[in-house]
Amino acid sequence: MNGHHTFVHKAMKTGFTLRILHSDTKHAKQAALAAIELLDLIENRLSRYIEGSDVWRINHMQKGERLFLSDECYECLLLGLEAYEHTGGLFDITLGRLIEHQKTGAEGDLPGLVGTLMVDPDKPAVHCVEAGREIDLGGIGKGFALDRMKSLMEEWGIQSGLLSAGASTHLAFGSQRWPITLTGDHSSKVINLKNNALSSSGIGIQDCHIVSSFAPKDAYSYSRVWLLDRTATSADIWSTTAMLIPINELSALATSTTAIYAEIGEEIRAL
Repeated sequence: MNGHHTFVHKAMKTGFTLRILHSDTKHAKQAALAAIELLDLIENRLSRYIEGSDVWRINHMQKGERLFLSDECYECLLLGLEAYEHTGGLFDITLGRLIEHQKTGAEGDLPGLVGTLMVDPDKPAVHCVEAGREIDLGGIGKGFALDRMKSLMEEWGIQSGLLSAGASTHLAFGSQRWPITLTGDHSSKVINLKNNALSSSGIGIQDCHIVSSFAPKDAYSYSRVWLLDRTATSADIWSTTAMLIPINELSALATSTTAIYAEIGEEIRAL
């Protein structure tokens, strides 16, 4: 396709792919490099595994300490707290200890929740009321990065593109339609993405480390779910949450979003 450019970059433990349409190859490359630089900056501030990142420092706070944050981390925390309210507590960015326990396949019961953090509502700061609670932005960070990269692309005058974080989250913008294959264990389905985002979650992804303080471990009703929404952040949040919602309640969620697909048995169904 004329004016179609592809760039790949490793970040957040996955491969990001930037497919953009622009007639000027040099300008497209400059825009992509700017977006990749932004992606690296976001990872260096949101990753719990990078020593010195905002999240790493939050997770090492002691009682009574206050920490000022980057704008990126502060905004992502606020979005995470807002998601907690909208999902009735199913999406919780403060379950770092529980998530790590399930990711590593540790034996025994999930660790108990300890510690209290308070995010300042007026300025980019967090307060440690009691030590022990850990932040994990893995369920929101990739979508957040894609949304920020899309905004930057538009500032550069890129009118259409598809930004992808591995196979799990895609964000399309502009007039171009982008075919995306939903691949399940037993079937597949192709959809066209235009001016919206698609995020997937499933038990095949690190054996599904999605946990909730309200739902029992491994209480999944289906093997995979795909959710389309207006932003990649929102799609990430709700695809993660959908894995913890019973089948008989999942279809109700589709009324407030663009679309939901789930692999139930050997079939991918649109709900």
